[in-house]
Amino acid sequence: MNDSLENVIKSCQEKNRKAQEEIYLQFSSILFSICLRYAENYEDAQDTFQEGFVIIFNKIDQFKFQGSFEGWMKRIMINLSLEKIKKKKTISFDDYENHLQLTTDNEVDDLPQDYDYQQLLETIQHLPPQYRQVFNLYIFEEYSHQEIAELLQISVGTSKSNLSRAKNLLKQKLTLLKPIADEKV
Repeated sequence: MNDSLENVIKSCQEKNRKAQEEIYLQFSSILFSICLRYAENYEDAQDTFQEGFVIIFNKIDQFKFQGSFEGWMKRIMINLSLEKIKKKKTISFDDYENHLQLTTDNEVDDLPQDYDYQQLLETIQHLPPQYRQVFNLYIFEEYSHQEIAELLQISVGTSKSNLSRAKNLLKQKLTLLKPIADEKV
């Protein structure tokens, strides 16, 4: 962490509004993209984003300058997003362990690659919630299946199955969209 960021964080811990604004401006785009990935729609993402920053500034005293500040904020946004999903509706995580058809975990290598971030984000938002959560945690947040299982209180097999199903659904939905390369022609 550079000295400049450390000074801004320390100023935030002293409730300095200008420092809070600096943190907000520096990290808002990356944190909002996390909210968008988990939310069902743009408005829900905005609500989570605003609430997340309130939590960040209220708990900034708990940041002890060990590890990444960005990672600490991301964890808050992810946990808040998951908490909001759980409160909104109970998600049924089907346990497919007995009839798993596991794909190789080559991240998103088997997904079409010629789409912009907005197209991919919109497609991810239309996944069923249980698939979207596992996909986001595994692909974007780089959690292991064991970590996802513990966080979502599901089995490792269910995590793997939901990731596989999410990737298959994404592949189906993306093949129906027009790739960027086609639009430029």
